Amino acid sequence: MDFKNYTIPYKIEERYQKRVAYFSMEYAIHQPLKIYSGGLGFLSGSHLRSAYDLRQNLIGIGILWREGYYDQARNSDQTLKVVWIEKIYNFLEDTGIRFQLNIHDHPVWVKVLYLNPETFKSAPLFLMSTDLEENDHISRTITNRLYDGNAATKMAQFILLGAGGAKLLEAINFNPEIYHLNEAHGVSAAFYLYQKYGKKIEEVKKRIVFTTHTPEEAGNEKHDMQLCYDMSYFSGLSIDEVRELTGITDDKFNHSLAALKFAHLANGVSQLHGEVSRQMWSKYEGICEIKAITNAQNWRYWADKQLYRAMIDKNDQWFDDRKKHLKSRTLEIVADQTGKVMDPNVLTIVWARRFAGYKRADLLTRDKDRFEALLNNSKYPVQLIFAGKPYPLDYPAISDFNYLVNLSKQYKNMAVLTGYELTLSKRLKQLSDVWLNNPRVPREASGTSGMTAAMNGAVNLSTNDGWIREFINNGNNGFVVPPVDYTNMTTEEQDKFDMDKLYEIIENEILPLYYSDYDTWRQIIKNGMRDVQIRFDSNRMADEYYEIMYK
Repeated sequence: MDFKNYTIPYKIEERYQKRVAYFSMEYAIHQPLKIYSGGLGFLSGSHLRSAYDLRQNLIGIGILWREGYYDQARNSDQTLKVVWIEKIYNFLEDTGIRFQLNIHDHPVWVKVLYLNPETFKSAPLFLMSTDLEENDHISRTITNRLYDGNAATKMAQFILLGAGGAKLLEAINFNPEIYHLNEAHGVSAAFYLYQKYGKKIEEVKKRIVFTTHTPEEAGNEKHDMQLCYDMSYFSGLSIDEVRELTGITDDKFNHSLAALKFAHLANGVSQLHGEVSRQMWSKYEGICEIKAITNAQNWRYWADKQLYRAMIDKNDQWFDDRKKHLKSRTLEIVADQTGKVMDPNVLTIVWARRFAGYKRADLLTRDKDRFEALLNNSKYPVQLIFAGKPYPLDYPAISDFNYLVNLSKQYKNMAVLTGYELTLSKRLKQLSDVWLNNPRVPREASGTSGMTAAMNGAVNLSTNDGWIREFINNGNNGFVVPPVDYTNMTTEEQDKFDMDKLYEIIENEILPLYYSDYDTWRQIIKNGMRDVQIRFDSNRMADEYYEIMYK
């Protein structure tokens, strides 16, 4: 293939002709390509799959992480062990493209690899690496690990994604009309384009759109302004010029704020998150309009097609047999990992996603008596499964993970799994009768795991946050903690309120339905499957990006 004048190797649909370059730090395309950590990557992966499905003129720009995020293993006592292993991929094509990028006032060689659209049925993906013999040791390690804990290394990664991605697009002569920054990691591209277009800010603005995923200002990346300058983040601009361009006056460079200044349009990732973002950034002058496009996941990739066929055929026996088969298959993984043989006929609650404090993995365990009663209920038995990866340097989240591991040793019907990536994620959603999601409102910008759970016959039980507000019709297609004004509650009061309501729903609604009125339970499953396919398939989302953001 000729990469010097690159065009997408399939016929583009007429309505999606505009050339778009999509920048993301991580992509969850398929299990063998381990270059993602969590929700941002799952979202990027579904976006690229839908761009392929719809035949859009969009390519992905990312980084090939030599050791990925990390491999989740166990210590001898089953607690979390972080392992870094070099990854080897025979399905990526070396484009032959090499270019130099200025990082820390020093030329660094970059090579470019390519994921062909037909390999995993996704839009074309170009991945950059600094792991070349021409580079010194420090430069080679820039692309070792996703979200490196060292500030200078992380800054170098941001430069590679943004400015490096912009240079890559020149090297393949793709000439995008839109640079779509998925989160602010790639905003160094704006400074590169500012220099490229003769310091004409309007030339930069008309090309950039920005998707923010963070619902609170403190969660947005900030780095020392002097460090950014020393690392060559600003493509040769002085700190004074940067301050004038961005309006940032303090010593910390706020990546998201800069993105909102450089973009002509931005979006939150749920309708609620759009409102929260507009309110959060309204105190700053000169930021772009912030719209909302609710996240979605790719139905073609995630959904269990046999369950859907059984639903369409109104064949309840087939439907029930299929769900039981899916549960049994995943329970073999549980048994293999933990030595616990569980029952596919028992109601199974799954909590699985990135471990982070606000997601409250341990919420149900905080009332010891109620938790004990739930797991020892002989009339309405329950199985409880946890999985997920904390950031390797998030010690409170690792502590939560290890607490649940140690707690699970006391119960035959509780287990904590490791290795939460795409394949295990899909299997756990197929296992799940109840997909438990209990973030502290309004901390979850969107959350998408419940979408793919519903596509596999799981019923969502959630706090009223993110995409859930647009989806759940309580008791009809899932269950939700009733809306309440949390503003005058302390964190402890909010946590107790949510925990009590979750227990009430499980004890008084879910368990009696599952065990005593399965026909109604099955209908709730089907309602969720239908509603999620109609409104939360990422083909809808990818179309909305063209209609709302790229026009």
